[in-house]
Amino acid sequence: MRKFFEYIKRNYKYIFRAFLFILTIALIVYIFPREGKFRYEFQKGRPWSHENLFAPFDFPIYKSDKQVQAERDSSLKYFSPYFKFDSTVLKRESEKFANFYVEKQKEFIVQKEAENTVFNSYRKQNFLKISDDFKEYAYNVLINIYSDGIREISEITETMKNDDEIIVLKGNLAVSGKLNENYSQKAAYEYVRNAIKEYITNNETRIRYPDFYLNFNLYEYIVPNLFYDENTSENVKNDLINNISLTKGMIQSGEKIIFRGEVIDNQLHRVLESLKYESETRLGDGFFSQIILLGQIIFVFACILVLFLFLYNFRPEILKHTTKTVFILMLVLIIVVISRFSIKYLYIVPFALIPIIIKTFYDSRLALFIHIITVMLVGFFAPNGFEFVFLSFIAGIIAIFSLTNLYRRGKLFLSAGLVILTYSFVYFGLAITQEANFSEIDFFNFLYFAFNGSLILLAFPLIYVFEKVFGFVSDLTLMELSDSNQKLLRNLAEKAPGTFQHSLQVANLAEEAIHKIGGNPLLVRTGALYHDIGKMNNPVYFIENQRTGFNPHDMHEFDESANIVISHVKDGVELAKKHSLPDQLIDFIRTHHGTTKVQYFYRSYIKKFPDKDVDINMFTYPGPKPYSKEMAVLMMADSVEAASRSLSDINEEKIGNLVDSIISEQMNEGQFEYVDINFKDITEIKTLFKDKLMNIYHARIKYPEKK
Repeated sequence: MRKFFEYIKRNYKYIFRAFLFILTIALIVYIFPREGKFRYEFQKGRPWSHENLFAPFDFPIYKSDKQVQAERDSSLKYFSPYFKFDSTVLKRESEKFANFYVEKQKEFIVQKEAENTVFNSYRKQNFLKISDDFKEYAYNVLINIYSDGIREISEITETMKNDDEIIVLKGNLAVSGKLNENYSQKAAYEYVRNAIKEYITNNETRIRYPDFYLNFNLYEYIVPNLFYDENTSENVKNDLINNISLTKGMIQSGEKIIFRGEVIDNQLHRVLESLKYESETRLGDGFFSQIILLGQIIFVFACILVLFLFLYNFRPEILKHTTKTVFILMLVLIIVVISRFSIKYLYIVPFALIPIIIKTFYDSRLALFIHIITVMLVGFFAPNGFEFVFLSFIAGIIAIFSLTNLYRRGKLFLSAGLVILTYSFVYFGLAITQEANFSEIDFFNFLYFAFNGSLILLAFPLIYVFEKVFGFVSDLTLMELSDSNQKLLRNLAEKAPGTFQHSLQVANLAEEAIHKIGGNPLLVRTGALYHDIGKMNNPVYFIENQRTGFNPHDMHEFDESANIVISHVKDGVELAKKHSLPDQLIDFIRTHHGTTKVQYFYRSYIKKFPDKDVDINMFTYPGPKPYSKEMAVLMMADSVEAASRSLSDINEEKIGNLVDSIISEQMNEGQFEYVDINFKDITEIKTLFKDKLMNIYHARIKYPEKK
């Protein structure tokens, strides 16, 4: 048991990363739908390329979504909303009106008796009779209005037209009518106000005190008694929808469906889609679901295993860092989860975001591979799997090719536009192939594509977040760090001006070389600017900073001098970490000498002590060797530029021999064995270095001296 725990402790990192891959597989399988996959692939408008197909069981022919939606729209076109009539409102409001009216009568009589002796008992009786007549008239007005109905203000009534049909529920009785056969509250207010004015005008000779009636606010007793019945309306609407048949016809077991070579028209496509649905549903039930689960585990395991093998063989540095491994797996998992729960709107999911983000932090090859793996995983449960995989694959490639420099903001907008155009163009080609009819194309998908492309602009904030969370570096950050006014570069220029000038020349050479063979020019330029910052600790020990003719190495033994020179790598890494430089730039510092030897001191030591055993490690840089094109190019540019400064006589032949010998020696030592670089690339790099160095050290015309 003790040995087991010791083994776990020694291999903890590897075990944990293996666990991350297994966890990713488990989560993806968990969210996969538990249904089988139809064994045949088919497309509308294409010939059936499989064997003759007969119905394996009885199954209904399902209508298309368009047909079902059209029938639903048709049935709802004649749907009338339901309103509930509240008969208690009239009773309540009329009682309030009667009580209030009696009080007003009494107040008016008391007022008149107090201020007017002419208001005798006769006039009082006459007023009471006339006012009671008005009261009866007003009560009848209220009855008429409430009988027709006063509808409440609601969203449903705001969207309806006056001649729209409605159904009014009065107790157990449902009465149909039109919306304009009842009153809105505003219309009811206007009606009672006009009714009072009309009554006063018509009874002008009888009415002695018109102010009493004009000041009577009968509209205060106008409140809604007709309310939209949402529950009844929704229930009736759902009944209408549910009564729509989702099928049209049946296929009997053993019945011929399609023969090989037969073109799949609309009817056959419906039959095949129905068979596909029934087959996948039946396979997802009972015992079959366990078998399907096993198949899904195998499928997902294969995809994630291929991803692991790719990283293991071509990007091992990712597997060496837990955060980088988590980042890759997290991206894949997030997109698969979003796709699973957005299956009806799959073309809204911005799959092109994956290659854009991965390319920002790594390279195009890794971006494309992860994009393919993700699309394959989603394609397993996506409707019309081939169509989805094809569209997403092409859009991802276009996103990778179009996004060359993220630090130029317009580039991302261009990529988003090209992704929208690619989706639309390719989908249009597939659609007319399948439908052979422009009217049958689902043009709503083009809106999805537009929304999809706009979501790609999320790359800006997402990249910033990932930089902070995972410690990555983007082109935007590289632009900031490559500014020579950065504190660390300013210190280098002040303390080791010769090294700073050397770094600038190396940056120019490396940037041009990466432009030539492909890679990230901004990354290699920034790495070149910082690759020798460790020389600031002992600047005078490096020849480019020696100006007085004094060489401090003369005071040291050759092995001591070698240690001082080699230590600039370690010092540079420490300085970079102190100033919080990204790991990607620190890697340039570590690898720019690889595992090469300090040849001058090594050979001098052997010459001085020919009989002494030499510990070659004392004269060898600790490495590691470069593992990217950018790092390899920096190593070449650094060595070539430094060596070219020692040439006393500059000509094309000497420059050519120097470049060839240095790079060939690095190749012979296996410094580029972990780099995806070929002989053609190296030949182009050599040619470029020769041309650039000749331009740097070109012979100037000697002008005659003035006499």
